[in-house]
Parts: sequence; C-alpha cells; structure tokens
Amino acid sequence: MALSADIADKLRTAIETRGEAVIAVSGGSTPKRLFEALSNEALDWSRVTVTLVDERWVPDTDERSNARLVESLLLQHKAADAEFMPLYVEAATPEAGIAEVRARVGSMTQPFDVVVLGMGPDGHTASFFPGGDRLGEALDLSNTALVLPMRAPGAGEPRITFTLRELLKAQTLYLHIQGDDKRVVLDQAEQPDSQLPIASVLRHARQLDIYWCP
Repeated sequence: MALSADIADKLRTAIETRGEAVIAVSGGSTPKRLFEALSNEALDWSRVTVTLVDERWVPDTDERSNARLVESLLLQHKAADAEFMPLYVEAATPEAGIAEVRARVGSMTQPFDVVVLGMGPDGHTASFFPGGDRLGEALDLSNTALVLPMRAPGAGEPRITFTLRELLKAQTLYLHIQGDDKRVVLDQAEQPDSQLPIASVLRHARQLDIYWCP
C-alpha cells in the first residue's frame, strides 16, 4: 500500500508537470497485490502509459505473459483508462521482432517517470539472468540499445528486456521485493564483490527506493 501510494504521487506530479506520465513495471508473482492497489489509486490514468521492464516471448494469451498479468490486475478499475505498451510482438523470436519492439518503445516519452524492478531468488532483475547470453551487453552502461533479447538457463522462455542504462534513467527507480529469502539475496547483492545481476543496479543507480515486506 505504501509503494502504491508513492508511485501514484510520482505519476500525479509527472502529469501536473508535463501532462503525461510513463511507468514501467515488472512481472512475476510479487507485484500482484501492488497492481491491485495501484489500479484503485485516484489520478488521471488517461494520461498514463504503462509498459514492462521485460517480457517473456509469449503472447498475452499465455498464462506466463507479463502483459497478461498487467492487463488482468493493473489495467482495471480506475487504471482501466491507461494506455498499455506491450513488449511482445507477433514474431517467432525476440531477435526477429527486435526492430519492431525498438520502434515501439522508442515512441514513448523517456526517461520514464517510474520504473519498478523486482528480483528473483537467483539475483536477476528485469531479464538480467545469471548466464544470460547477452547479459554483458544488457549491463553495459555504454550500450545505447533500448531493449535486447535475452536467453538464459533460468529464464524459461526467450525474453525481451530494457537495458540497464535505460532503466537507470528513470526519474524514480524502485526495487520491490517480498519474503525473507529475497532479503537474504539482497544482502548478498550489497556485498562489494557480488556478481549477482541486481548488484549492478545497486552500484549504479543514482537513487533507488527499496520496498520490502515479509
């Protein structure tokens, strides 16, 4: 509830300042209650664009689709008027669809007003998975690509993900985690020699607001 209220405040400020707001959210199981709370926040959702930090390369008819999660839990109630910008396009692979995705995300106002990251038990965030085939590119702050394909042993499906450089540009960057197990992983990531992907966010973010609950 606290994170939902804070995000809503940031979106209202952006709308008052620029007439619009853009938020990128994460998928998985952790944000479900956040999405439900945020969908009921009172603000001019017709001026908000919602996109994803990353996506599994599956259509929104697939139960593992992050877009499906956003559509069913966030784009409801007061937030039903928001515009949604999915990352998946109808192509066989993320590599085949990357040009279309880059054109799509390039049309959005950037930097994003709000980015909400999650974290897996393996220390991944977005689709920055340990052992990812393009992990180095995704974490390289000199890489100007907006999005990249990603394949990794722990990722399941092929993925599409915003790069670290783009996510760090956000006006407000959140890390939203839940459970004692993830608190342990976060503690590990905060060690100076940590190789966990989330550690790159902790090291390079100019400001990172972390929300955790048991």
